[in-house]
Amino acid sequence: MSEMQSVTVDTIPEGAKILDVREDYEWEAGHVDGALHIPLDRLPEALDDLDPDQDLAVICRTGGRSARATQWLEANGYSAVNVNGGMGAWLEAGKPMVSDNGQEPTVK
Repeated sequence: MSEMQSVTVDTIPEGAKILDVREDYEWEAGHVDGALHIPLDRLPEALDDLDPDQDLAVICRTGGRSARATQWLEANGYSAVNVNGGMGAWLEAGKPMVSDNGQEPTVK
């Protein structure tokens, strides 16, 4: 397996496809607008929903789950990079977020 590529939140290009692998309650509290949400444990069954030719920036809360997801996706022929620091880094960088719970977006 090749070495996993990682990016910082500041180097994710505008319009990049972001895959959020956090749990539902984390997603509802705050996420990147337009991101695709597939919790890590559901990723194998949702593989057909992903385009193997589309680059994915994979994100979680701090980077651990997204690193595992990135390695797994790459091993299955998908193009993916891990987002260092996850949604915590996204929030700290002041990047825009939305929530599904009617409250101010946050990272749980």
